Amino acid sequence: MIELDDEVKNRLAEAIDSGNVLTAAYVDQNGKPHISFYGSTHVHGPDSLALWVRKPDSELLKTLSDRPHMAFIYGDVANRVYYTFEGRGRVAENVRQRVYEEMHAIERRFDPEAKGIPVVVDLDRFTALSAAGKVVQER
Repeated sequence: MIELDDEVKNRLAEAIDSGNVLTAAYVDQNGKPHISFYGSTHVHGPDSLALWVRKPDSELLKTLSDRPHMAFIYGDVANRVYYTFEGRGRVAENVRQRVYEEMHAIERRFDPEAKGIPVVVDLDRFTALSAAGKVVQER
């Protein structure tokens, strides 16, 4: 069972402010790997992330229906806290306003008219590594 706690939620919400990055990876329809920064990524629920894709013609959106698997990595090197997330992304128009409002304010400035597309990632695996040890949660 995956239960993202308040620490994970807060770290992702503050990643831009603290200078830490969350990187997303997926494989496109042609089998080509893609790695991107999605500063809009945040905890959506106890076992899901959400992100905002600003470009409706993005390769990620074209890929999700056939290849929904995504992975994310977060690193706070100064404090030795690292997270990996693995799951399946899906377009989630039913939570459009919520995803837009919950992403970092800086990210909203890049799409003030909210023309992007919300994506929810249902997590299959979450791994946390810190000085306290390693924790793995799976669906």
